[in-house]
Amino acid sequence: MQEARAALEAGKTTSRALIERCLAAIEAPDGEGARTFTRVYAAQARASADAMDALRRAGRAPGPYAGIPVSLKDLLDVAGEPTPAGSLVLAHAPPAQAHAPVVQRLLAAGLVPVGRTNMTEFAFSGVGINPHHGTPRAPYGRLADGAGRVPGGSSSGAAVSVSDGMALAAIGTDTGGSCRIPAAFCGVVGYKPTARRIPLTGLIPLSPSLDSVGPLARSVEDCAVMDAILAGIPLPSLRRIAPAGLRLVYPANIDPDTLDAPTERAMDRALQRLDRAGVVIVHKNLPSLDMLVAAHARGGFAVVESYAWHRTLLADHAALYDPRVANRIFPGARMEAADYVALVEARARVVAAFADDMAPFDALVMPTVPIAPPPIAAFDAEADYVRLNAAILRLPSQINFVDGCAISLPCHEPGAPPAGLTLAASSLSDARLFQIAAALERIVQGK
Repeated sequence: MQEARAALEAGKTTSRALIERCLAAIEAPDGEGARTFTRVYAAQARASADAMDALRRAGRAPGPYAGIPVSLKDLLDVAGEPTPAGSLVLAHAPPAQAHAPVVQRLLAAGLVPVGRTNMTEFAFSGVGINPHHGTPRAPYGRLADGAGRVPGGSSSGAAVSVSDGMALAAIGTDTGGSCRIPAAFCGVVGYKPTARRIPLTGLIPLSPSLDSVGPLARSVEDCAVMDAILAGIPLPSLRRIAPAGLRLVYPANIDPDTLDAPTERAMDRALQRLDRAGVVIVHKNLPSLDMLVAAHARGGFAVVESYAWHRTLLADHAALYDPRVANRIFPGARMEAADYVALVEARARVVAAFADDMAPFDALVMPTVPIAPPPIAAFDAEADYVRLNAAILRLPSQINFVDGCAISLPCHEPGAPPAGLTLAASSLSDARLFQIAAALERIVQGK
């Protein structure tokens, strides 16, 4: 985004040229566009780009990023269209009466949506498989015969739209890692904000207690810009801070045996580079994370809150759901009101404990996902789907429950299986976390 902004300001390119480049990538016959987008706004994007170019020539561009192409996750309301959320059951639902606030903020800043991106149906999985619209393949391990690896979910199309040059940034949502997991699997940057900073109205919910809206892009700075636009705050100035002396905590709660070999190698290299740069890394057990198992003893927010939203639709149209999604929602019917109240109370205790755990440190550091993206075929059997999905969600979902903010940075070597390094902090530490991530981004990537 930064190069595109500079080129637009210098008159070296136009918004129309940027849009045409993205649309060409979407329409490439050997590309992932058909699986990445559920709807493409070709005509609208071209018209919007021409308008932004005219406004820029007249000195009236609505913002410095006016004319930049972005993608929108399929669960965000766009006025005049249904909001299917990757499903069939809502494909012909009544059209949205207004844009979601985050969509309206993007448009007000002059950003140009190129389309709606594919996702796990109703955002209920960290895998990214969608049986209705196809599964966009992660960039790593694509084969000519169509085989490939999962992109991560639920913001699967969002990540692939950025990794494949179909958009310069993407808007996703994150309930248990759904921006960060696909970012890690697709080699881009993904951000989960403190949830209450960005409005959640105008989108299909998964779990209102845990949902957040966040960006995916090529760099920390791009994500910081997009986050500011979504939050309705001034564009950031990422003040340069020295990496030496920053204190990061690596949770000793993480079982090292859960990391596969490529992820372990990528993390070891990244941590060694940080150490050489003078970053202090403390391996320490965080009591707040040990509290999570007991907090979820009688169930979790996603299951019960999604069941509350879907129960009528499931009663009437269960056959239209992806069975893997429906099977995860149905158990929500069994949670009692007292159990839900206990869960809310337990979460409050965990959030407070996590803030205490983080007080001596600048940020938490850990793998975004403990494994590299598995082949799509590895999820054919239900038991394997359940096992691998749980492994993918295990680490990133912790940050949603503790009401924190987190960013995933690519940390693998060129040509190696993709891996993401997470930096996380407690609630409302977003501005500081972006500064830390910007200071460490190139170090983590060995640049």
